[in-house]
Amino acid sequence: MKSKVIFASMLLAIAGPALAQEAADSITAIKAAELPTPPVIAGDVTDRPYTVVGQITAGVRKATLFSKAASKEKIYRELWERGKKLGADAVIHASYGESHISAMSWGQTNATGVAIKFNDSPAAGK
Repeated sequence: MKSKVIFASMLLAIAGPALAQEAADSITAIKAAELPTPPVIAGDVTDRPYTVVGQITAGVRKATLFSKAASKEKIYRELWERGKKLGADAVIHASYGESHISAMSWGQTNATGVAIKFNDSPAAGK
């Protein structure tokens, strides 16, 4: 019994460091022209009016116990894929938490964001 507890503790310790967002990243305001590719940011867009399309949630898993934790880029790509499916032009207020082990995954990082559509979208004017 004692060896099972030690083994479980070792698995948790090996799971890797948790992802943490930079404090400055979470308060960034950005111009729409400066949106990264994919257009996902932790802050808000300040130079163009937009409409909220919906709240997005995503989970990025590790393949094995020894895989690296999901990178910020991979998490943001997953949020963008879900935003595109809603017809969004960008995803704002993107955030993610620590990687955690569950019954179905060696490590999963949960992320959230807000899908938006610009009111003055170039496609809308055509």
